Amino acid sequence: MLDFSFLAAMDPIMYDTLELENTDGPIAHLWLNRPDKLNPLSVHTLRELQKAAEELNGREDLRAVVIGGRGRAFSAGADLAGFPAPGEVGAREAADAGRCMADAIEGLRAITIARIQGWCIGGGLVLAAACDLRVAAHDARFSIPEIDLGIPLAWGGIPRLVREIGPALTKELVITCRPFAAQEARDAGFLNRVVASEELDNEVSALAQEVALRPAFPVQATKRHVDAVTATQIGLTRSWADADSLLAGLMDPECDEARARYLAARRGSG
Repeated sequence: MLDFSFLAAMDPIMYDTLELENTDGPIAHLWLNRPDKLNPLSVHTLRELQKAAEELNGREDLRAVVIGGRGRAFSAGADLAGFPAPGEVGAREAADAGRCMADAIEGLRAITIARIQGWCIGGGLVLAAACDLRVAAHDARFSIPEIDLGIPLAWGGIPRLVREIGPALTKELVITCRPFAAQEARDAGFLNRVVASEELDNEVSALAQEVALRPAFPVQATKRHVDAVTATQIGLTRSWADADSLLAGLMDPECDEARARYLAARRGSG
């Protein structure tokens, strides 16, 4: 008989922008780990998230994955400065990396729980929307500034938001780019729970334990059943074209002017 025991002794995958904790129990923690920059989602980070999801999906013992951000924020959203310019080699693949990431997170067999504190912006909100459950600190803040940046919300963000909060509120929040608080997100159905900041870790840990203590088969069957029902209502397959819309926004002159104004205003307020 062939001996594959050496595979268990292999070193885990190392990540540059993520931290993967507790790799041998029923609950894992996946952290965005660039706290000095408020955990931006560069193309490299998006691909590392996809790789981490693939690694975690190889663990049959895993029941729950908590996804959070180190430091003061969950995520400041997409890091546009690191994206190739439209027309450069690999530009479309880079523009599509966020969709691939969100699909990989949503495709995890384990139940995913987004642990949200501080700012959850743009692409960070799409990452949270790809999770099964979401718990936020009461002072967490949300924003979808893509249109102010001259680009559409991509990465499958529109259908995921419609699925969670409905079409009318999705249109309002995406078009106006207005920030909104955790309680509004809870009232809209985006968040499962809102708790005091000092209780966030305890609440997320308790929820993950509740999931992990249940028998795996009916939990996974429930997840797949719910996902199958919503898939018939809100299809994600056409999100493949989001990358083309994103590139079009990066090439449009009016969008370029809007992006410059937004970034200048942010630098001025900083």
